[in-house]
Amino acid sequence: MKGRITFGLIAVCVIIFVIQNLVGLDQFAFTPATAFSEPWTLVTAMFLHADINHIFFNMFALFIFGIYLEGIVSEKTYLLIFFLSGILGNFGYMLTAFDSMIPAVGASGAIYGLIGTLAAMRPKAVVYVGFFYHLLGMLSGVVVGLYLRRQHSRPKFIWENLSS
Repeated sequence: MKGRITFGLIAVCVIIFVIQNLVGLDQFAFTPATAFSEPWTLVTAMFLHADINHIFFNMFALFIFGIYLEGIVSEKTYLLIFFLSGILGNFGYMLTAFDSMIPAVGASGAIYGLIGTLAAMRPKAVVYVGFFYHLLGMLSGVVVGLYLRRQHSRPKFIWENLSS
């Protein structure tokens, strides 16, 4: 079913947002100063959001771009792009944060990676990107998208077509 992974990620983010607002999950935010002593926060922070506007706009972008990309790549590839871009987006924040004690939350880096992949794979599609706060997340998605586009466009041997 097209959209299964996208809807699943949206559901997880919304459920965690509700839990976050009921009991607080600040210890799972990504803080550059503790990145190496608490490396799991590179991932957990992607599922936390600062407020209702933050989660709404992130989930809206995930829905719009995620559904489209999910129809083009495999579920495994989609999840790889999501997590790789989110983690690299957090590293990008770590490298550019003016105060290493200020935590970051949100799926923006992961979503920008999906957008970057989509833009690279479908260069004629109109993909609007309003902010570049999560540049490493987007760049990782562009790199993956260029690789995937090249793989999809290369000629296949007859025996490769038989296994598809």
